[in-house]
Amino acid sequence: MLKIVKRRARHIAACSGAAVAMVLGAPLLAAAAPSQDSVPVEPYATVISQSGVNERQYPSTDSSVLGILSYYDQVGLRCKVRAQDIVGDDVWYLLRDEQAWISARYVVQTGAVPYCKDAQPNGFTSSPQAADAKG
Repeated sequence: MLKIVKRRARHIAACSGAAVAMVLGAPLLAAAAPSQDSVPVEPYATVISQSGVNERQYPSTDSSVLGILSYYDQVGLRCKVRAQDIVGDDVWYLLRDEQAWISARYVVQTGAVPYCKDAQPNGFTSSPQAADAKG
C-alpha cells in the first residue's frame, strides 16, 4: 500500500507542475517534467499482471509472501534462477533492493539479468553458513 501511495503522490505532483507550466508558459514545461528517478536502473521488471505479483521469500509459491507489487510497478532486478514452474515459466527474479523473489511469468524484463550464480556475491551468499548450506 505504501508503494502505491508514493507513486500516486509523484503522479499528482507531476500533473500539478505541468498544469502550472501551461498557465505560466512553455519554457517552464521542461522544468516540470517528471524526473528519471522514477524509472529504475536496468535491469528492471514491469508488472503486467492486473492483479499484481507477490514478492516471495524464496522462488516458490510455497514460501511466504513478503509484499505485493501492483500492476505496472517497476522494480530493480539483481539476478535470476530457474525454480518452480509457473504456467510454463520457471524463471524467478531476485529483487535488487530487497531479499524477495518474483515470478517472471507476471512481469516484463528490461535489460540483461544475469543468473544468480554469475552475479556479484552479497553478504548473504558469501557467508560461511551459505557455503555449508544444502539445497
